[in-house]
Amino acid sequence: MTPLVLAMPGNEAMAGQLALALGVELGMATVRRFPDGESYVRVESAVQGRPVVIVCTLDRPDDKLIPLLLLAAAARENGAADVGLVAPYLAYMRQDVRFHPGETVSAQHFATWLSRGFDWLATVDPHLHRIADLSQVYAIPTRRVHAASAVAAWLRAHVTRPVLVGPDEESGQWVADVAQRAEAPLVVLCKIRKGDRDVEVSVPDVDRWRDYTPVLVDDIVSTGRTMIETIGHLRRAGMAAPICIAIHAVFSGSAARELESAGAGRVVSCDTVVHPSNAISIAHDLASAVCELLQIPRT
Repeated sequence: MTPLVLAMPGNEAMAGQLALALGVELGMATVRRFPDGESYVRVESAVQGRPVVIVCTLDRPDDKLIPLLLLAAAARENGAADVGLVAPYLAYMRQDVRFHPGETVSAQHFATWLSRGFDWLATVDPHLHRIADLSQVYAIPTRRVHAASAVAAWLRAHVTRPVLVGPDEESGQWVADVAQRAEAPLVVLCKIRKGDRDVEVSVPDVDRWRDYTPVLVDDIVSTGRTMIETIGHLRRAGMAAPICIAIHAVFSGSAARELESAGAGRVVSCDTVVHPSNAISIAHDLASAVCELLQIPRT
C-alpha cells in the first residue's frame, strides 16, 4: 500500500517536502503535552497495512525522544505495516566511547532505543568518528545521506570563484567532497581545542586565494567558535568576508549572530535542523534513501 508520512511537531516543512518528493500522502498526527509534562500522541490518519514514515530531526533530542517513540508505537498498534524514521539530524553520536571512568557510551544506548522503536532509519551526514558505520550501533537497516551534492549545487548557483575552507582536520572529509563536486579549490586548516569555547586555528597561506570567496564548511555547527576563529584569521589576512555553511545548524544560543558579527558574509545551512539560515534543501536526497529502504520506485 501507499506509504504515509507523519511529522513530529516542528518537522512539518521537511515532511511536506518529503511526501511531495515521494509522491505519497502526508498524514496527520497529534502530539502534545499534558499539564504535568507527559506526552499525548494520536495518529489521525489511517495507517492499517501501510508503511509509515515519521519525520523528526533530533537536535535537542531529550525533549523529543519519548513522544517520538510513542508516536511510532501508536502507528504500529494501529496496524502500520512497518514504521521508519527520517531523522535529518541524528543526535548522540559524539559520545561514542568511554572517555573517563563512570561514563556510559550514550551513542550505543540511543541507537538501541531507536532500533527498538523503528524498522529502519534514514539520516544526513551523522557525526561518525570512532563509529565507522551506523550498522555498528544500529540493529535496523540505515541509510546515510550525504549533503555534499546539494551543498555543491548551491555553491555553483550562488558563489563566484569559491575556495572551500575546512575549519579543522575532521571537517576535511566534508570539504574535499564538496570541493570536488563544485569543482573548486580547497584548504583545510589545523585546529587545537583547549576547551568548549577556547579554540585555536592555524593561519593558512592565503596569498593565492585573495581573489576568491572563502567558504567555510563544517558538518555540525553548535557554538560556532571554530568558524569564528577561522573568520578572524581569514579577515586579518585580507580575504573577503567568508560564507559559512553548516550541514547541521545546531547553533546554541546566539552562535549564528556571533558568526555574522565576527565578519561572516553570509551564514547558510542545510534544512536538516530548522533555522532561519536554511537555504539548502536535502529532501530530494532523503526521498531517494527512503525509496531504497521501502524498496519502492521514485515517482
